[in-house]
Amino acid sequence: MPIIRLSSHNCFYLYEDFGKPETIVFSNSLGTNLTMWDAVVEMVKAEFNVLRYDTRGHGQSSINSATVSIPELGQDVLELLDHLKLEKVYFCGLSMGGLIGQWLGIYAPKRFKKIILTNTAAKIGTDETWNTRIDLVKTNGLSVLQKGTADRWFTPAFREKNPEVVAEILEKFKQNSIQGYTANCAAVRDADFREELHNLKVPTLIISGLQDEVTKVADGNFMQEKIPDSSHVQLDANHLSAVELPKAFARVILEFKDSYKQFLSGKV
Repeated sequence: MPIIRLSSHNCFYLYEDFGKPETIVFSNSLGTNLTMWDAVVEMVKAEFNVLRYDTRGHGQSSINSATVSIPELGQDVLELLDHLKLEKVYFCGLSMGGLIGQWLGIYAPKRFKKIILTNTAAKIGTDETWNTRIDLVKTNGLSVLQKGTADRWFTPAFREKNPEVVAEILEKFKQNSIQGYTANCAAVRDADFREELHNLKVPTLIISGLQDEVTKVADGNFMQEKIPDSSHVQLDANHLSAVELPKAFARVILEFKDSYKQFLSGKV
């Protein structure tokens, strides 16, 4: 898994070329890294080459600034695609990754065949909420958020049945640098695509979690209303739906790839 120097930072990525005609890019949520996609990748690699990367300031990707923006994170993706000579791909981003996907679909549509926006919103949270979290982490460190993060990311049933998975995700969350985490909090805080989504013309699939209290089904409905060529599916999961329900998540992606025109919105 190589690290390359992009214009702004060192980017850690994994590109798995399975000899398929299509490539899908997976973009992690705030506080996770590329391993959050492990189970999903196992189920989609029969149909896709797979590119995963640690978003700037996460995992093994560095960061050199106190703040960052979603447009900058989107440019990181384009630069990585250029480095790998990938002209046109699928993109799947969860939460913060979904904000990156919205920016890419609006401002770089020619680089993407289809976009999957999952557990995300055109505007996530409020300035007050994000500023409070930034101040809390700068004062007390990331460990202060662990219990609340587990509750926001996973349903009670999943936490009870899969404590080892939750513990591993939370350990990786805690390993992020304070600078990286808070810089990306600022990126999420400042992103607002509510007035721009009508310009996202790439075919788009929206996935929401029925039990997600961070980015709700109503947020997915709003995006579907605004994005001209879009469908919306709901999974019975919390915020990290790709970790909770990887089989259902992968199936929805594969159906979206193969039969978009027949794809029906609804619950899975």
